[in-house]
Amino acid sequence: MLDLALFLFVFAFFAAGIRRPFVWVLAYLYIDILSPQKIGWSLASAFPISLIAFCAAFAGWLLADSKAGSRFTLRQFLLLCLLIYCAISTANADFPVAAANKWEWVWKAMVFAMFFPLTLTTRLRLEGAALIMVLTAAAIIISTGIKTALGGGGYEHLHYFVNDNSGLYESSTLATVAIAIIPLILWLTRFGTVFVPDWRVKAFACALIFSCLLIPIGTEARTGLLCILTLGLLTLRDVKRRFLYIIGAAALVLAALPFLPSSYYQRMETIDRPSGDESASTRVAVWNWTLDYVHQHPLGGGFDAYRGNSFTYEMPVSRRRGNTVSVKYEKVTDEARAYHSAIFEMLGEQGWPGLGLWLWIQALGVWQMERIRRRWRHRTAAGEQWQAPLASALQFAQIIYLVGALFQGIAYQPFILMLIGLQCALWTYCRQRDSQRRMQRKGQVHPVNSGAGSNAVTAVSPALR
Repeated sequence: MLDLALFLFVFAFFAAGIRRPFVWVLAYLYIDILSPQKIGWSLASAFPISLIAFCAAFAGWLLADSKAGSRFTLRQFLLLCLLIYCAISTANADFPVAAANKWEWVWKAMVFAMFFPLTLTTRLRLEGAALIMVLTAAAIIISTGIKTALGGGGYEHLHYFVNDNSGLYESSTLATVAIAIIPLILWLTRFGTVFVPDWRVKAFACALIFSCLLIPIGTEARTGLLCILTLGLLTLRDVKRRFLYIIGAAALVLAALPFLPSSYYQRMETIDRPSGDESASTRVAVWNWTLDYVHQHPLGGGFDAYRGNSFTYEMPVSRRRGNTVSVKYEKVTDEARAYHSAIFEMLGEQGWPGLGLWLWIQALGVWQMERIRRRWRHRTAAGEQWQAPLASALQFAQIIYLVGALFQGIAYQPFILMLIGLQCALWTYCRQRDSQRRMQRKGQVHPVNSGAGSNAVTAVSPALR
């Protein structure tokens, strides 16, 4: 029944796109985030639905969609440069087979990230894409949150829809994305037009945010805790009563402490004692190896170049005898350990040029969203009040991702590349509106209706067509 429901839902997405091709873009977002073909066991997995949605999204835009408002930005050009560089490094990779396997999904994620902003030319499309991304991720988050609340969590013991350790189904990645989308949830609750923000929408948003906060607990991902702290610090910028906010946040933390499992405390204790945890110890060793490797190979070794690492380090091992605990350091030899950091992932695989491009793309996103926030935050005209909060939400999401990426190899994570696409689209949208505003002041054009007012929902057909 579940397999049939997934297949019919995807089929309905494809059918709706026949009249409005932009829906195929939304269908690809849904399929790429949730991976229903992995959840289903017959119908949903019998067809290459991801490839079908990918091709349909491009074909629909090229053949039937309006190109008005579509612009190719600097960040999209940088993504193109990074894509070309990755293709060259893949052709000369240290491990050609492993590199080719990673290239199969990386190129598709990067190409879609460059194409995605070209389709988001109206407020309704921007909101629709953000809504699909949040709700699709929420399908995983709500299920995982329920299991956590019922006591089914634990490090490497929290089961998702599928027995898979890739994409959003990897515990630390899910914890990072769950916290990163909280600002977007809040924006949709305040400025959404697809679902008018009434008490039902706000109640669902509160429950979803609670589920998002449960994910780092259920997965016991240390990165998730760092992301929560980052979100708390970032939110201080926009709250009006900061002192009350700090007091309230501290009270919530104290109230939640008694309900946390002991395994969670033990896991979090390793944050300030990395040498006492094998996972943390190997990360430091891999990072040191990567620095030595890139010193000899400044252009990187291609995807999965970490497979060539090998190192020996000392690991403290505790033994209890009665009431006495003895600690003995034993030498551990390890090899082919992953980078566990997007910074070192880019450095080891694409060298200094690739890392420079990646950092440029990320820094531009933070700067562009801050520029939009500052330019639009004091505007009060109809249709000009949602841009600054959306820029702030996307900026927060990216910063939270960057904090999480310090300890995870998620440099090419498709969901984050989609967020970058949203940022590029918002940047283009705001620049065009600013340009129109300047021209109106000079009397060169008549005022235009951006479709951002209260009538946005009534304009669904032309906006999605």
